[in-house]
Amino acid sequence: MFVTDELIREMEERFGVPVAKSFRIPSTTTELQRIASSQKSGRNHDVTLYVQMGEKWIVIAKHAYPEGLFRSPSGGLHPGEDFLTGINREVAEELGCRIRVDRFLLKTDVEFFLEPVTPTDANQTPIHWRSWVFLATYLDGDFNYTDHDEIREVKVVDWEQFAEYGKIMRTTDTAGLHYRAQLHESVAEILGKP
Repeated sequence: MFVTDELIREMEERFGVPVAKSFRIPSTTTELQRIASSQKSGRNHDVTLYVQMGEKWIVIAKHAYPEGLFRSPSGGLHPGEDFLTGINREVAEELGCRIRVDRFLLKTDVEFFLEPVTPTDANQTPIHWRSWVFLATYLDGDFNYTDHDEIREVKVVDWEQFAEYGKIMRTTDTAGLHYRAQLHESVAEILGKP
């Protein structure tokens, strides 16, 4: 695993010790396969950013998302990359702007598991995932993002719109989006937001 305890500790020393949470997310076989396919180079993590622009927040939509669904941007570190290098690369690719990281909000340990329906299901190995969530401030940029394969749209929204996004996430059969809804609820609690 290329995200080491030392890299995490450096971010904690610089941006504060985050709240730690664990989640267990029931998944389908298809969803477990999708998550497993994203684990290039042994990746089992994402870095999620809550980027504030004045009183608003910057969000993204992926191509596969239902109409009206946006969320905070996230991405993985590459082997050999430290957090800030990876964050700045992902922000350029997904948002087309520059940010300043302000605070380490949350770190999670997640288990995506298959609820057994058949004896074969009981043998399905769960997938373990970690998320590191940071609060950041928009500095400058025109939102001319470069990762058009992954990102459909970048938008600036009021905090209250996250509640609608959470409702849409919960109506899907996608474990990853159910997790994103829970992740957002944890961030809202930490920030004292509705």
